[in-house]
Amino acid sequence: MQYSRRFSIGLVINPFAGIGGAVALKGSDGEQTRQKALALGATPKANQRVSTALRELKQLADQVHFITAAGAMGADVLDELGFSHDVVYQPSAEQTEASDTQAAVTAIQQHRPDVIVFAGGDGTARDVYQVIDDEQLVLGIPAGVKIHSGVYSISPKAAARVIENMVSGGLSSVRYADVMDIDEALFRQGTVKAKRFGEMLVPDELQYIQAVKMGGKESDELVLADMAAEIEERLDDEHLIVGSGSTINAIMQDIGLANTLLGVDWVHDGQVLAQDLTEAELYQRVTALPQGQVKLLVTVIGGQGHVIGRGNQQLSPRVLKAVGRENLWVVATKNKLKGLEGRPLRIDSGDEALDHAWSGMISVITGYHDEVVVRIEAVD
Repeated sequence: MQYSRRFSIGLVINPFAGIGGAVALKGSDGEQTRQKALALGATPKANQRVSTALRELKQLADQVHFITAAGAMGADVLDELGFSHDVVYQPSAEQTEASDTQAAVTAIQQHRPDVIVFAGGDGTARDVYQVIDDEQLVLGIPAGVKIHSGVYSISPKAAARVIENMVSGGLSSVRYADVMDIDEALFRQGTVKAKRFGEMLVPDELQYIQAVKMGGKESDELVLADMAAEIEERLDDEHLIVGSGSTINAIMQDIGLANTLLGVDWVHDGQVLAQDLTEAELYQRVTALPQGQVKLLVTVIGGQGHVIGRGNQQLSPRVLKAVGRENLWVVATKNKLKGLEGRPLRIDSGDEALDHAWSGMISVITGYHDEVVVRIEAVD
C-alpha cells in the first residue's frame, strides 16, 4: 500500500470510552460495564469528541492523510468529514475490546505515521502503551471517564491546535509523559488507587497538553474545616448537588453527611436524599424544582484545573443549564490554586456554547467567609 508524502496521522478511537460516566458507573472498562451502561441509556460520545477535533483541521485536509481502523474506531468519522484515509484494521465485533485498540495501533504503526492520535480515557492509554514503540509520537483526545494520564490534550480542540502546529511545520518539542490509571473496582467502592504504568512520547505543548493529575488527600485539615463551615452556613432551603473528589468528601465528612467519593449526591435540609445519581436522575430532580433552588458544589482537580468534564460526566450540559452558572459553588484550597501556576480553571462539558457562556471570572470558596476570584475558561 502506497501513501503520499502528506502529513501522516494514525487514528484509533475507543468507541465506548466514557460511556459509563453519565450513568454513574465510574468507568467504561469491561464488556459487562459497557452493556450495563447501554442498558441504562448511555450513548457513546467518543466519535463526537474526535469529530470536534478534526473539524478544526478541515482547512488542512489536502495536507494530511489518515491511517485508521474500520467503522467507529476511526473510518466513520473520517468518511463523514471527508478526510483522505486508509483502513488497516477491521474489528471482528461491533463492541470493540482492548485487544482491538492494541491490534489497530500495531497495524497503524507498521506504516510509520508522524503521530498516532487516539481517543479514550486512561484505560485506552494503557492499551496503546502496551504495544506502542518507544519513539512513536502519540496524542490523546480526552473521551473517557478517568483521565489522569499526561498523554491527553486538555480538550478535543486543543488536540487540533497541536496537530495543526505540526502539520504547518511549527517547532514542536516532545517529551515523555506518564500513563496513569486507577483500579476501577476500587474506584466504584470509593477508593482511588492510581498507578503509573509507563510513559509515551507526546508533543510538549504545555498550554494544550494536560498535566498529570495530582494525587493524595488534602492535608490541611483546618482549611477544609473552614470550607465545611462555609458550606454548612450557606445551606438553607437550597437543594445541593454534591460533586466528587477528595476535597468535597472531606468537607461532607466534616459536616457530618455521608458522601459518595467518586459520585454525585443530592443533599437537602441537612440530609443526603440520594447518592451516586446518574445524569438522567440528576436532570429529573433539577427540572422538578424552580430555577435557583438547586446549587452545585464542585472542586478543582489538582494539577489540571478542571472543574467540569473530568470524572463528573453526570453533570451534563442539560443539567448544568438547568442549574445555572450563578448557582455554581467551587471549593479549593489556595495551595491547590497556586499549584496551577497561573493557569485558569477549565470547563469541558462537551457543549462548546455552554463552556464559553460559563467562561470568565468566578469566585472560589477557599475558607470560611474567604473567597478568591479566578478565571474559568472553555478548553478550546
